[in-house]
Amino acid sequence: MTERIVAIDIGGTHARFAIAAIAAGRVVSLGEAVTLRTADHAGLEAAWQAYARRLAEPLPRSAAIAVAAPTQGDILRFTNNRWTIGRDRIGAELGLDHCLLLNDFEAIGHAVGQAEESWFEPLAGPDIPLPARGTISVIGPGTGLGAAYLWRDGDACRVQEAQGGHIGFAPCDAVEDAILAHLRQRYGRVSVERVVAGPAIVGIYEVLAALDGRAVPPLDDHALWARALGAEDDLAVAAADRFCAMLGSVAGDLALAHGAGGVVVAGGLGLRIRDRLVRSDFSGRFADKGRFAGIMAAIPVKLITHPQPGLFGAAAAFARRHAGDSRR
Repeated sequence: MTERIVAIDIGGTHARFAIAAIAAGRVVSLGEAVTLRTADHAGLEAAWQAYARRLAEPLPRSAAIAVAAPTQGDILRFTNNRWTIGRDRIGAELGLDHCLLLNDFEAIGHAVGQAEESWFEPLAGPDIPLPARGTISVIGPGTGLGAAYLWRDGDACRVQEAQGGHIGFAPCDAVEDAILAHLRQRYGRVSVERVVAGPAIVGIYEVLAALDGRAVPPLDDHALWARALGAEDDLAVAAADRFCAMLGSVAGDLALAHGAGGVVVAGGLGLRIRDRLVRSDFSGRFADKGRFAGIMAAIPVKLITHPQPGLFGAAAAFARRHAGDSRR
């Protein structure tokens, strides 16, 4: 029997909504996504109502909600936007009979667990499928840096949310020593999210300019990424290349920590910079782990190209739970 649910993916900047059809523990279809800016709405209830007005039809009374926040506790507080969600209130506020709350990168993990091979493009390592058995790390730069990992054995799949974006940053050369010193003055403790999430290009750009003795105008991350990807500014291009290299290092560190046999890079920024990731030192830095370099070079690293893996994964998690499958 097919059931319709609302899939929601809430990040630091955007909240995305779509109607999904699920059956037998899997996603049958995912409708067109509607994207709303979180800054334009007071909270999830207001965004839900805006989505309902756009759809102009009654919404299903079941929802899977992926959030860019830790999911422990009664009140969920987002890391990179001002929204909060009351776990005990959300069903009544949205008029739901069934609601699943999960971390946004836990949702990506569920998407990877049900993904078709055609959804992936190689970024580093051998061009082979992701392992059908064992652990796969998932990492994604966006407004923040998301992380999760999944363990699968054939059709069985368990997904674990993680907060890998908040581990400490480990510089690999003198330039990155300077980046760390610069960011430490601003933030105190410097997590990897400060160097390989979308806004991080600003600090990288500032440090590269200072090292080169150049005065640069203040620019936000959106402008800098546009300049880098359009090859309009050699310093912005250098900052983007450094970003990609550091992302490779962080992805490799997480793979080591998780004991992963495969890695998936997700997120809208990953899709935007896919060509630069391939041309950069992402691959070299991923594998550059000293005595483990040979093992790391043999790990396939993929980019997931599905346009809405968070929405698909939220629906996939709901479908698995709704089917009574405890293999999360």
